[in-house]
Parts: sequence; structure tokens; C-alpha cells
Amino acid sequence: MELSVKRDYDQLQHRTFGQLFVDGAKQCETLEDPVREVEGATVANWKEKGDTAIPRGRYRVIVNHSNRFKRDLPLLLAVPGFEGIRIHPGNTESDTEGCILVGTKRAATSILESRVAFNELFADIQEALTNGEQVWIEVA
Repeated sequence: MELSVKRDYDQLQHRTFGQLFVDGAKQCETLEDPVREVEGATVANWKEKGDTAIPRGRYRVIVNHSNRFKRDLPLLLAVPGFEGIRIHPGNTESDTEGCILVGTKRAATSILESRVAFNELFADIQEALTNGEQVWIEVA
């Protein structure tokens, strides 16, 4: 299964909106912290702890237990300079510390119906993993 996040870079620097696609078909809206990535610079040079979107790249996704959320959630592996990056429900940039939030719609400063979007996406990810597929996400 191939997931991809296409970020909108024309936003104010308080948050980053985007769209998430599953195998090329649009699935939902996304919300992340501000993109601060500086091409050619190490993550340590541009990351603001708890307030920075992950670097562009392709990451393997697994599902495991989150101690913070007390439930199984998708986890992105080997994200440079970041740990514990997950896809999870949430509505504003204050609900994320580098993670990718999903929702069905956008508002001016948030995404809406996050649990609805997450539950659908999570079911798709779990089905793919149960069927022996690897799940990857490309963040662009």
C-alpha cells in the first residue's frame, strides 16, 4: 500500500495543510506543524521541538501500540531527527508534535471530522498489513 501526503506550501507558517492519497486516490485532508525544512541542512539546524513538520521523504509505516494514546496507531519508521511520528486524529496544529493529523474537511485553521477520516484510513492500513503488504508513505 502506498500512501502519499501532498502538502500545500502556500499557507501561513502556523500550520501545514495537505491531502493524503491511498494508492493514488485522494482519501482525506491532513494537518501538520509548520514546514521548516531547509534543503541541504541537517534536521538539527531547522527543527523546533514539538512545532515542526517531518522532512520530506518516503517512510515505512507499521502499526503498534502508542503509550501516549493508549491504543494501536500507525507509526512512521526512520524519520530523520524525529521519533514517535504517527498518523492520528486531531483538529489543530496544537494536537500534533510532528505527527500527521487526518480529517474529512478543512476549516480556516483546522481540519474537521478527524476521527471519521482516521478510522477509515486505519482500517485500510490494517487490512493491507493483515494481507501481508508493506505500507509506505511519501511526504512531499
